[in-house]
Amino acid sequence: MKKILLIILDGLGDRPSKELNFKTPLQAARKKNIDFLASNGIVGLMDPIAPGIRPGSDTSHLNLLGYDPYKVYTGRGPFEALGLGMDLRPGDIAFRGNFATVDDDLNVIDRRAGRIESGTDKLAQSLNIKIDDVEILAKEGVEHRVAIVFRGNGLSPKITDTDPHSENSKVKISEPLNDDGKKLAKIVNEFTKKSYEILNNHPINIERRKQNKRPANIVLLRGAGIVPELENFEKKYSLHSACIVGVPLISGICKLAGITPLKIKGVTGTINTDMEAKIKGAINALNEYDFVLVNIKAPDIAGHDGNPILKRDVIERADKAMEPLRDIIDKTVIMITGDHSTPCSVKDHTGDPLPVLISSEGLRKDGIDSFDEISAIKGSLRIRGSDVMNLLLNYSDRSEKFGA
Repeated sequence: MKKILLIILDGLGDRPSKELNFKTPLQAARKKNIDFLASNGIVGLMDPIAPGIRPGSDTSHLNLLGYDPYKVYTGRGPFEALGLGMDLRPGDIAFRGNFATVDDDLNVIDRRAGRIESGTDKLAQSLNIKIDDVEILAKEGVEHRVAIVFRGNGLSPKITDTDPHSENSKVKISEPLNDDGKKLAKIVNEFTKKSYEILNNHPINIERRKQNKRPANIVLLRGAGIVPELENFEKKYSLHSACIVGVPLISGICKLAGITPLKIKGVTGTINTDMEAKIKGAINALNEYDFVLVNIKAPDIAGHDGNPILKRDVIERADKAMEPLRDIIDKTVIMITGDHSTPCSVKDHTGDPLPVLISSEGLRKDGIDSFDEISAIKGSLRIRGSDVMNLLLNYSDRSEKFGA
């Protein structure tokens, strides 16, 4: 039996860009190592959920790992909080939040507060407050991200977001989706006002204004949810499993599934993550583990920023880091794909299919020697995210026979 390495280049898929002579970042990138893996395996297209469905990173990763998001997904917040090491209790409602910049009328100027990189620990600490009988817990994440947990009796996640999901829009009022959500919607709206009052004149933001940086003066909330139950991944697939990720969201999903997060120096969820450390760490981990998941966030960040040149460049960095993978295809099944498309022209997730490759010694080669959205159309694979684990188990000689 072979080991399994699943590499997710977050937000990988794209569309042609004028800045790249109407090529996608993948087409424009020099990527000899990824192309080598493609030429020594099987290539095609994958819909992370289903054709045309715009997936979140949470729902797509769940599907790729074999968990039906339509059955187990309760919201993004719990995964974010768990990934940051927060202790969630039964009945807690967790949100994914952004430190954002707003004006005096609560119009959103920047949903990411200039991608703030420091001081968010102190900002988060100031938001550990109580409103009525509800305790509110905050924990900083990567850059502008923050997890917010509401703890109290009678709370339901059935409410709408306060995040308008775009700039030049006013912070939204949270509305209950049913009677059960009335209490939390009221508390969330009070918290949003208090977050502005607390953060707007926080010493961190006073200093940021002096440096002509945008203040992180409010928290926008989205993705309310309670902790779901996931079948243990190792028992589900008989795979001793680990992950190397810098994004708390994905780390939280893995923790809940029983996949061990590994700490690798230099690994972050930012554009400057140490990709070589991630790949070397994964190769070393395969000595102990049967299955290793690696998530590289950088392409998604470039996509959201609408920067095709940067996206091309981070793909080239990832390719350089993957050179050692050439030496392990005799004993490892390697899959490279994304979790969703984040076209630079859209600056958000789309339902465009993703290129996918499976490489290992002894596989049927389909003659595709370049890995990109267009070349993949000619490949032999046309799959959904829910097919991934079945394929990996099959090509690693680990699948169980269906029938006699």
